[in-house]
Amino acid sequence: MENTVLHKADSRGMANHGWLHSRHTFSFGGYQNPERMHFGVLRVLNDDRVAGGQGFGTHPHNNMEIISIPLEGDLVHKDSIGNVTTIHKGDIQVMSAGSGVSHSEYNRNPESDVMFLQIWLFPNKKNVTPRYDQISLKEEDRHNKLQQILSPFPDDEGVWIHQDAWFHMAKFEEGVSQKYELKKSGNGVYAFVLNGTININEIQLSERDGLGIWGIESLDLKAESNVELLLMEVPMEI
Repeated sequence: MENTVLHKADSRGMANHGWLHSRHTFSFGGYQNPERMHFGVLRVLNDDRVAGGQGFGTHPHNNMEIISIPLEGDLVHKDSIGNVTTIHKGDIQVMSAGSGVSHSEYNRNPESDVMFLQIWLFPNKKNVTPRYDQISLKEEDRHNKLQQILSPFPDDEGVWIHQDAWFHMAKFEEGVSQKYELKKSGNGVYAFVLNGTININEIQLSERDGLGIWGIESLDLKAESNVELLLMEVPMEI
């Protein structure tokens, strides 16, 4: 039986630290909502804006798969396993925290903001050796179609993580329809609209709305305007 949970953009938690403005789909930091703890193994979906020249100081993580999707600007990453990199719009970054890793992130440009999505998933293996990866994707490969950006498999399209999850991004023109077939039985899908308006299984979503659906085998997508979309298929059992 199909089940849904709708999170409208203005219902999300908010944190404004001056240098950081963040909207939280799920409980995070000072925003705690017992009805918004996670969607299956999807634990965190933060919509972050970091002011010019500012950033997150060095802090630790463990046993979490952390994905960053930059939307605007340049974000510098440094970690305790020797990586110093910069990610830009069109890149996907993944860090398997595993047995423990520390990292920092900051906006290298003093005059402009960085915008990025920070996403955490519970892993299916604990205490793995920490790892880091990032790739650059061709945004034209998501024009009017779904572009896979993450999977469980190192030799598949996109980055990979320690979880039976698949992420796709799309940029649809108004009127375009697509069907998404779930990769694994029992998984659910959390859709997050970056901009525009889309109809998903007869539910209309607008900019920064989120929709979780489970108990289904496929999704019907119809763009009501030009729209940019992130689909996250994840296991529903932690």
